[in-house]
Amino acid sequence: MITVDAVLATLLWGTIGFLSGSLMFAYWLGQLALKRDIRAIGDGNPGTTNLLKAGGIAWGGLAMMLEITKGALPVGLARWVFGLDGLPLLVAALTPVLGHAFSPFVNFRGGKAVAVTGGVWIGLTLWQVPLVGMIALVLAFALTETSGYAIAAAILTVLLYLLISPAEGLLVIIWILNGALLLWKYRRDFNGPPRARGWLRRRLKRA
Repeated sequence: MITVDAVLATLLWGTIGFLSGSLMFAYWLGQLALKRDIRAIGDGNPGTTNLLKAGGIAWGGLAMMLEITKGALPVGLARWVFGLDGLPLLVAALTPVLGHAFSPFVNFRGGKAVAVTGGVWIGLTLWQVPLVGMIALVLAFALTETSGYAIAAAILTVLLYLLISPAEGLLVIIWILNGALLLWKYRRDFNGPPRARGWLRRRLKRA
């Protein structure tokens, strides 16, 4: 049974999570520090990757930390300080990702939400899921240049980890919904097959 307190907690933390996630630090840093609209670079995404391309590792690293923090802080507070569980925690965990992906500060055309996803899962599980996801992502990017397929591989790896851990059922549900949003944001990458890295293509040709 859903109580009034649960509804209020869901609304409160959903609002906090969405507003936190919608803060477009990479985009703002590009405007303020570099005097550039990073949406004019690369894939047009107002996120950390394009700031890295525009301003180098220092500005890209700063944006990465801020994007991770805006996911980790509200979710960590909700889970570990205020003891949220069930529907309130599910909403608190998903709204930072939604806020980044559909930020009102950039006309609801936000970023792809990878960094904020990492932050959310720091808030939910501390180091476990972020570590598994990062290892899977690095290995996947070592094999393919197509970001969407690398993200998909990391999503499936983390899902498998959650299923065999075994993790709380709620965390599995959150990950499935979070992963579905990431795949949707990368949907254009799935119009064709993955492109292998150069070293792998050369190895396959010699085989």
